[in-house]
Amino acid sequence: MTRKLIIPIVLICVVLFTSCAAKKKLAAAEAEITQLKADKADLASKNESLQKQLDEFDAQRKANMAAFEKYRAECEEAKQKLQVVRALVAEQYATLQEVDKKIADALANFNDKGVDVYYKDGLVYVSMAEGLLYKSGSATLGPDAKAALGNLASVLNEYPKLKVYVVGNTDDKPFKKGGDNMTLSTDRANGVVKILRDDYKVDPTRLTSAGRGKYSPVADNSTAEGRAKNRRTEIIINPDLIKIWQSVQDSQ
Repeated sequence: MTRKLIIPIVLICVVLFTSCAAKKKLAAAEAEITQLKADKADLASKNESLQKQLDEFDAQRKANMAAFEKYRAECEEAKQKLQVVRALVAEQYATLQEVDKKIADALANFNDKGVDVYYKDGLVYVSMAEGLLYKSGSATLGPDAKAALGNLASVLNEYPKLKVYVVGNTDDKPFKKGGDNMTLSTDRANGVVKILRDDYKVDPTRLTSAGRGKYSPVADNSTAEGRAKNRRTEIIINPDLIKIWQSVQDSQ
């Protein structure tokens, strides 16, 4: 009898123990599932965040590439425009070198009368001494002056785009009592422009005259030799800056 009772009790205990263990396993499994779901959600969130960052990086990369391509294209365009400007500058330089030689040849017979032709800082200078052009204290041009200016004009008329500045200069000694050297230098420059315009048909829109008086000496005014060098008229030939400037404007 006792044995018969023990067996069912044991069976019941086994069932209860097994059921308890199963519940624990189920609870553990459910907890693990819950944790896995949480981990999955966390990983999904992190993945979404990383994907967002990746998309942002990719967008930034594309923007950077677009900016780089734009910059590269602009650099190439600027390079090409610079080449055009450089070509124009080289062309003007070659023209002025040519003009310098032609004027020097045209005025070679007047070298011993105070004519000096030279190239400096992108300009061609023709310096004519007072003795060739005028009598002392006068703004009236003599025969030799007109002949020299005629030879010069023949070259100038070959290059109609070049600008011509005529600048009168004096020493620091008044040419007469109460005389104004600034006025004298201006009158002399105007006289040269008038001859070039009226006698030798140089386009007047190319011509500009000015007087500097004693304020642009090339030698010491304390000596007779220095003062003689300072009494001069300079004819300055300028390149076609408008052509270059237009090219620069077009390149902007």
